[in-house]
Amino acid sequence: MQVSESLRIAVVNLRVHKVRSLLTILGTVIGVMSVIAIVSIIEGMNKYVSERLLEEGSNTFYVDKFGMITDYQEYLDALKRKDLTVDDARALERLSTSILVVGSLAQGRNNVRYGSREVSSVEVRGVDEGFQAASTVEVEHGRFLSREDVLRRRPVCVLGSDVRDKLFAGLDPLGKEVRVGRHRFSVIGVAEKKGSLLGVSQDSNVMVPLTAFQKAFGSRSAVTLIAKARDQESLQLAQDEARAILRARRKVPFSKPDDFSILSAETFMELYKNFTSTAYLVTVGIAALSLVVGGIVIMNIMIVSVTERTKEIGIRMAVGARRAEIMFQFLIESLILSGAGGVIGVLVGVGLAALISNVTPLPAAVKAWAVGTGLLVACGVGAFFGIYPAARAAKMDPIVALRYE
Repeated sequence: MQVSESLRIAVVNLRVHKVRSLLTILGTVIGVMSVIAIVSIIEGMNKYVSERLLEEGSNTFYVDKFGMITDYQEYLDALKRKDLTVDDARALERLSTSILVVGSLAQGRNNVRYGSREVSSVEVRGVDEGFQAASTVEVEHGRFLSREDVLRRRPVCVLGSDVRDKLFAGLDPLGKEVRVGRHRFSVIGVAEKKGSLLGVSQDSNVMVPLTAFQKAFGSRSAVTLIAKARDQESLQLAQDEARAILRARRKVPFSKPDDFSILSAETFMELYKNFTSTAYLVTVGIAALSLVVGGIVIMNIMIVSVTERTKEIGIRMAVGARRAEIMFQFLIESLILSGAGGVIGVLVGVGLAALISNVTPLPAAVKAWAVGTGLLVACGVGAFFGIYPAARAAKMDPIVALRYE
C-alpha cells in the first residue's frame, strides 16, 4: 500500500507540472537516445560487414606489397618493395600443402563504352584463371576467363552486372565489343550480382585476362595474390606457409620484416572493429555528459519541488508519516522522472536508428543489452541525484514545515 500510494502521489504531482517534468528529463532522453542509436548502428554495421567479408570466403586470404597503409611514409616505403608476380602465385600452389588454389589480380580504373553509352571510372581487373576459384565470383551468363584466354592474351572480358545494365539495357551483351579506355574487348560473360558494401557497388567492374591487362595498361601494375586454404582450420597454416615461401623467394633476411603483407577477412574485421570502438568511446562520453547534466537538472527540480511542498511535508509528518516514508516519496518521483526519460530515450533512439537505416546504406541492429543498459543507467542516475533532495525533505522539522508560507 505504501508503494502504490507513493507512486500515485508522485504521478499526480508530475502531471501537475507537465512542461517542467518534460524539460527535466531532456538530458536523460538525449543520453539514452545517443547510446541506443549509435550502438544499434555500430552493431548493425559490424554484423553486416562480418557477413559480407565471410561471403568473400572465410578461408581466403590476400597477399600484396602494400597491406594496411596508415600514413604517407608507410606508402612511400611500400612503393620501394618488389612487386608480387604470377610466378609467386604458382610457387604458392606448388610448394604449400595447405593452399588449394591461388589467383592473381591487377587493378586500375577506366571508362567503358559501348556505342553511344559510357560508364565512367569503372574498376578494371586483370585476373588469371585461378581468380574465380580463389574468390567468390560466379558467372550469371556466358563463361569466365579460361587459362587459354590468359596464355593467348585474348581481348575478352567479363562484365559486372552494373556495367552490363548501364551499357546493354535490355540487350544480350555476349559477343558484343566494348571499349575499355582505348582498347577493345569482346564480352564473353556477365558476373552474378553481389550488391553493395556500405553503399559502394561491388558490381561496377570489368574483368579481363591478366596478360591482356598488362599489355593494354602496362605491366607495372602491382599484382595481388588471392589464396584459398583447403578449409577454415587450415587458414593459419596456409598463411604461415605462404609467408615462409615468399620470404625465401624474395630473399628476405631472417632479421628483416616481411616486404609484403598478408590480409584475411579476420584482419579486415579486426581493423573495422578497432575503428568502430572509437565511435563507442565518443558515444559513451556524450551519453555520460548528457546523463550527468540530466541528473543535475533532476536534482535541482526535486529541490524546488521539496521547497514548494514544505507545508505538505509538515502535514504528513504531523499525521504520523515517518522520515523514511517522506524520503521514499521524493525518491520515487526522481526515479519516475529518470525512468520516463530512459523509456523516451530508448523509443527515440530505436526510431532514429531505424530512420538512418532506411534512408542511408548504414544498417541497424537494436540490441537488448543496449536497451537494458540504457534504462538501468537512467534509473541509476535518478536514484543517485534524487537522494539529496529526498534526504533534505526527510530531515525537515515538522513544526517549521507547518509554519512555512
